[in-house]
Amino acid sequence: MNQVSALSPESDYDTIRAAIRYLSETGADELNMPRFARALGLSERQLTELFRRWCGLSPKSFAQAVALNHAKGLLREKASVLDTTYEVGLSSTSRLHDLFVTYEAMPPGVFRAGGAGIDMIWGVAPSPFGTAVVTATEYGISGLGFADAETSIEDAFTDLAERWPNARFSRDDARVAPLVSPIFEPDRWAADRPVRVVLIGTDFEVKVWETLLTIPVGAATTYASVANRIGRPKASRAVGAAVGKNPISFVVPCHRVVGSSGALTGYHWGVPRKRAILGWEAGVISAGRS
Repeated sequence: MNQVSALSPESDYDTIRAAIRYLSETGADELNMPRFARALGLSERQLTELFRRWCGLSPKSFAQAVALNHAKGLLREKASVLDTTYEVGLSSTSRLHDLFVTYEAMPPGVFRAGGAGIDMIWGVAPSPFGTAVVTATEYGISGLGFADAETSIEDAFTDLAERWPNARFSRDDARVAPLVSPIFEPDRWAADRPVRVVLIGTDFEVKVWETLLTIPVGAATTYASVANRIGRPKASRAVGAAVGKNPISFVVPCHRVVGSSGALTGYHWGVPRKRAILGWEAGVISAGRS
């Protein structure tokens, strides 16, 4: 068995993280495949197989997908993406975006009480972007973050649990696994099997997160655009803070919000992971067109 085929999804991502670090220093137009492969300790064939398996793209296509120019292109092509999605009805709870998410916003009293009296499970499961750490209530997923060599499972869990400081948590990986697997398998995204999520935050934060849910896969928008959509055109900075506090990463696609120049600005779980997610989604779009 060769090195690449022996890799698990999580060790795949470890290699992808190293690849993104390399690509951050080497533009897509300057990519030298033999040198790229050697930097990762792989042969060119292994490198190509890794990227094909992980995101369905060639290393070159992936490099272009995580480049600044790609984000700028998304903004040019989808400048009015939020207006468009509202016009075609994607803001309805039957189909908020590509994951067919339905959500419930917890009432203000629950937010003020920090989740007091609520029982939650939490656990971990593999994902294309490292170990997924998840919290959930009986109503749906309440938190999704990531652990890796830099962020431990315990630290990721603490990050999520602090949003529900008075809830009661118990770990149950077996119950978490079936909640996570449909999220990262595009073939299972279907209207009759929606991902159910539970949002808790201020009214302003929930409004921002609801707006993020209208951004389709393969599209991007800016903080200013989100601020305009929620009727607070001067609140771009506050929108940025709310985006950064998004409790359910990937499902509520805060990774699709970029700077006005197209720059891939800060992401709660690390800009390299943001680049990885956008590259992976480019592969999903490519597969859908083939």
